[in-house]
Amino acid sequence: MTPSLRLFLTVSAIVSLGTLGCVVRASTAGAPASVAENRAVLWLDPANPEWRTPSPDVSHLRFETTKGDFTLELVRAWGPIGADRLYNLARLGYYDDTRFHRVNRNYIAQFGLHGDPRVNAAWKDQYLPDDPPRSANARGTFAFAFKGVPDTRNTQIYVNLASNNRNDAEAFTILGTVIDGMAVLDSLYAGYGESSGSGVRQGRQGPLESGGNAYMDRAYPLLDRILRVTVTTVR
Repeated sequence: MTPSLRLFLTVSAIVSLGTLGCVVRASTAGAPASVAENRAVLWLDPANPEWRTPSPDVSHLRFETTKGDFTLELVRAWGPIGADRLYNLARLGYYDDTRFHRVNRNYIAQFGLHGDPRVNAAWKDQYLPDDPPRSANARGTFAFAFKGVPDTRNTQIYVNLASNNRNDAEAFTILGTVIDGMAVLDSLYAGYGESSGSGVRQGRQGPLESGGNAYMDRAYPLLDRILRVTVTTVR
């Protein structure tokens, strides 16, 4: 067994212990190069069984950003299919070093496009079956965005910055709430509004997907960033 593989298996074992109440993952940022390299390979392989690890009943996703930290409480019972996807994207580093590409003040903040165009291509059609709708878009709740037709959730998450009752008629499945750092989300740069990619339904995300962080940082340099995400299990 090579040292690189041995290290990856050790990290995987630590991840598995997360279901027993331990910290689920250390951040990819600052990790040994071999760990980061193995994560990068995993991001390109959405069929890998590691992405289908069941989430705990309740987990906390702590996002470190360029404006400070906030924490999402993810509740599996509210939507098990979506919760499992979000839990794995967060714990395996998918959201590390990504951008809040859509921020509308007093409406929503949205993220979930990867910084590597190859990863965006790999995940482009990895849609989830729908969970039963749980569409109560109160301030501080979050859900997967979808294309307006069934079974089209993928990797993008929106957080409600206001009580958006106008969206309750749609089949969103709210997966949890912000339990800390709502002021951080309120402070995210919102100057680009809908011009920096908009949502999954508007058909304007192609350049962001194919250009990744290099394009976003050049075209929209003021976008705030997710630096890293840490996941913990709530007993």
